[in-house]
Amino acid sequence: MTALAGKVAIVAGATRGAGRGIACMLGEAGAIVYCTGRSVRGKPATAGRPETIEETAEMVTARSGVGIAVQVDHSDEAQVATLFERVEAEQGRLDVLVNDIWGGDELSEWGKPFWELSLRKGLLMQEQGVDTHIITAHYGAPRLIRQGHGIIIEITDGEDLNYRGNLFYDLAKVTVIRLAQAMVEELRPHGVTALALTPGFLRSEAVLDHFGVTEANWQEGARQDPHFAASETPFYIGRAVAALVADPQIAAKAGTVQSSWRLAREYGFKDVDGRQPDWGKYYQEHIANAQQP
Repeated sequence: MTALAGKVAIVAGATRGAGRGIACMLGEAGAIVYCTGRSVRGKPATAGRPETIEETAEMVTARSGVGIAVQVDHSDEAQVATLFERVEAEQGRLDVLVNDIWGGDELSEWGKPFWELSLRKGLLMQEQGVDTHIITAHYGAPRLIRQGHGIIIEITDGEDLNYRGNLFYDLAKVTVIRLAQAMVEELRPHGVTALALTPGFLRSEAVLDHFGVTEANWQEGARQDPHFAASETPFYIGRAVAALVADPQIAAKAGTVQSSWRLAREYGFKDVDGRQPDWGKYYQEHIANAQQP
């Protein structure tokens, strides 16, 4: 696949999960991908997680792309500014910015009302999952505007405003949707598109560990949670991003919230295991309907 040969992308938050999957699939389509994050070999930034940006970059290159690992703390303006300066100096262009910075898993507390949650953790989640997106878009947008084209994709969780079970988590994920919608109002006259994108039930490295399975035997996780049978690999949303970037009519989707499953139906791609999960349909049939009185 060479649909994106010569294209330059930054995947901010490419250490693991959706970010890694997106970087890899952009590489599969032939792109040059700058893989950013805090975790580097010998110095992981997230407790208990071994993944690094170097590993992600190597996976991108192994899939026919060019992976370049750059350690960046996206809450640090100087580091973010330096990232974009480097990309401009080395490539002379930037075609797509994917904001998948998170770092909120270890801050999430479930099953409690917001007034019983840790305020420190909740506010830190906004700093790591929202402020970082704003900072990165702030420094990235001028590069795209100068060349008169480009795409900013905000990765979120969920395609609507329905409550996500934790006030701070909900605020972070809904805010980045609004960020995409607001940015496009000012970016559109410059030929730059912004939109939000969500995966379904993501079978990330951490989720696999939670169920005590690997990608080779992941189906066994459905014995613990039947909904796990409808899960998808991080590469599925990666192929969604690659399809969006390759679409010459992507501007028609500006300001919208897209999903891996809807884009799979539209563009016809499948997950790397040959399946075509449809979390939206599954959720409506097996979860939403079951909750109705």
